[in-house]
Amino acid sequence: MAVALAVTGCSAGGDGDDSGGDRDGKAAGVSAGGAKGAEARQRPGGRKTAAPAGTHIIRTARLTVRVKDVPRALDAARAAAEDAGGIVGDEDTSRDDEGRERSRVVLRVPQDTYEKVLDALSGTGRLIQREAKAQDVTDQVVDVESRVKSQRASVARVRELMDKATKLSDVVALEGELSTRQSDLEALLARRSSLKDRTSMATITLSLTEDAAAKAAADDDDPSFTDALAGGWDAFVTTLRWIGVVLAAVLPFAAIAALLFLLWLRVVRPRVTRRATPAPAPLTPPAPRPATGRQDDQG
Repeated sequence: MAVALAVTGCSAGGDGDDSGGDRDGKAAGVSAGGAKGAEARQRPGGRKTAAPAGTHIIRTARLTVRVKDVPRALDAARAAAEDAGGIVGDEDTSRDDEGRERSRVVLRVPQDTYEKVLDALSGTGRLIQREAKAQDVTDQVVDVESRVKSQRASVARVRELMDKATKLSDVVALEGELSTRQSDLEALLARRSSLKDRTSMATITLSLTEDAAAKAAADDDDPSFTDALAGGWDAFVTTLRWIGVVLAAVLPFAAIAALLFLLWLRVVRPRVTRRATPAPAPLTPPAPRPATGRQDDQG
């Protein structure tokens, strides 16, 4: 069992060494032919064409653009990246000592739309700086793929030995070896995934700065006659609007008050008046006059 385990370890180590040798050879070949390959991929106008099939390239770019309106340019940059099938990464907005707004955003776009998005972002304002890099990592991709294949075979061989092991000591030793090789395999898979992401999506770092002339025009505080007239008209319209709002709010209460007042005039007040008026005194006949002495003498 120890001999088999040693042979397995040597086999895995040999695969890694061979991969390293191939990688060094490929790196030397890339270094020797890098200039020719780059020249062959140039168009007459200086624009790089698509990479040949089987080539893996990491593309990165940095742009600094001066614009009149930073928020509007930032929205346009987001829309350009999303329309191209990309995503918006880190974003940072701040102001400098002079009060000018600055924004920095990281965009990830597919390789086939990289040049198109780069040109669109460069045209959002006055281009201050443009830096584009292309790193050929084909040798690294091939090396990682080879090592992943070898490591998977090594893990499979250790599992076969575990299935055949009968002693507890052998099982324990094989489990430790299996854990180590699985960890190495997971690290290789993570590296392969990172290379795949970086070669399939290009990274563009865009820096937007506010134009000094636009900032000075926006900060001009000297009002003109037109500005004063416009401000007065806005104040007048705002006042009328608030008056209308107040009247609309008071109108229901005024209607109810008017209805109650009318009800008081037509119904309640007449009744109260009739109750308060005193009834007239009844008419009595005049009292008879007393008899006089002259009339007694005549009688």
